Amino acid sequence: MDHGLSRAVEAFVAGIGAALQAAGVAAADSERQAVQEAYNLCVAFVDADGRHTDDELWALVERFAPLGQLRPETTPELARANDLAGGKRRWLEAPSPLFEVLRDIDGARATGSCLVYQELAIDIGYAVAALDQYPSADEIDAITGLRRTLADALARPRPVPPGGPAVAATPNPTAPSGPPAAAAQPAPGAGPAAEAPLPPPEKLEDLLAELDRLIGLQVVKDEVHRLSALLRVQKLREERGLPVVDTTNHLIFSGNPGTGKTTVARLLARIYRSLGVVATGQYLEVDRSELVAGFVGQTATKVAEVFARADGGVLLIDEAYSLTRGGERDFGREAIDAVVKEVEDRRETMVVILAGYPREMAELVATNPGFESRFPKTIRFPDYSDAELVEILKVQLAKGGYEASPDTLAAAEAWFGAHPRGPGFGNGRLARNLFEAAVLRQALRLAEVTEPTNEQLIALLPEDVASVPTVAEAATDGGSQNPQGSATAGGSGSEPSPAP
Repeated sequence: MDHGLSRAVEAFVAGIGAALQAAGVAAADSERQAVQEAYNLCVAFVDADGRHTDDELWALVERFAPLGQLRPETTPELARANDLAGGKRRWLEAPSPLFEVLRDIDGARATGSCLVYQELAIDIGYAVAALDQYPSADEIDAITGLRRTLADALARPRPVPPGGPAVAATPNPTAPSGPPAAAAQPAPGAGPAAEAPLPPPEKLEDLLAELDRLIGLQVVKDEVHRLSALLRVQKLREERGLPVVDTTNHLIFSGNPGTGKTTVARLLARIYRSLGVVATGQYLEVDRSELVAGFVGQTATKVAEVFARADGGVLLIDEAYSLTRGGERDFGREAIDAVVKEVEDRRETMVVILAGYPREMAELVATNPGFESRFPKTIRFPDYSDAELVEILKVQLAKGGYEASPDTLAAAEAWFGAHPRGPGFGNGRLARNLFEAAVLRQALRLAEVTEPTNEQLIALLPEDVASVPTVAEAATDGGSQNPQGSATAGGSGSEPSPAP
């Protein structure tokens, strides 16, 4: 039976073998090293959860016995008796020697061998995880962990050794002795065929790399990586006619304003399309005003129209808890019932995300029994630290064409620290407000300078930041400032992107 592992291994051997040959390694040696590396990766992924199931071990024998890595008479019982995969998960903890060789080749020749390795190795991880009907959390974590390990390795500069890269033989493939390598994206073409007007789906690895570039949000990134890996594995099983677990893809985003919920939701729409979960991947964001009508019977119609527009993509209902608020003649409850019905009717064609404050979102789920079963997973967005808010401020400075000295950034960090963390803490919006208020104060300061230099026009000084009142100071002075100088934490509107 074709479990997909054969194709993943063949693609890896062909891709890595070609990269080694291009660097001057003989064809036979290139293939041998690539086969050996593929075997090491497969065994490590099999050991990720320590289960070593019959399906996994038979797939290893079927694939690697013809390649000389295992004896044809090997059975799952013999493999377990000889501890074939025991302890091999350590190979996923660091880049392999061959991966480091490819890094040397890339540095000397300006090639992209490591990215090829990354993509094809993670494809092997997906294929191994898809062998079992119920992929374990440890298998999913192994894929996401290796992706992060290799991405971190690629982000670190590696000096080219004197005389150019040396391509050395890797250890005995049947007894891996060092950590392997891998972390990457699924094969091109994953997901359903796009209609003519639509651009092709983006590569999953590119989208996950974009996610990883966001400032902070490590807990959120880990959740999205796990979710993406699980969906990828389930998609592979579905494509190959294997049983899949019936799951729902709808989510709850819980967190204070400005924590990146909108940014991540937009990215998820593209990730879901890359994985083939949704057909078109469009993103639609609505709030209470677009769902609740003022007359009997109109609310259900409005909700149906919104869902029809979002069908095939992702719908974010912002401040979803506001649907439960209102007087006797309010139709928010009707909207909730209509939303629950639409979510069920379109569960195969779109994804719905409910977003809002943590406590209020918990109260919303309790208002209708259908919410808990249809939205079983909540991703919690933590508040940014003061240091992370400074990083977001630096993004605002760069986009606006301003510069800040270390003393100015220290003043900004102190300003952020003066704001108490609590419900409604502004997060990214707070950084945007500080930037706008500091720019205003710089302009007022330079108004007395007849001919300011370019350096003066782009420099924000510590006093430009320190003179901006905090929320508490503004309240003591009798209320919020005007919009240009606003330092309030709340407010409506789209969240600023925390991406660098």
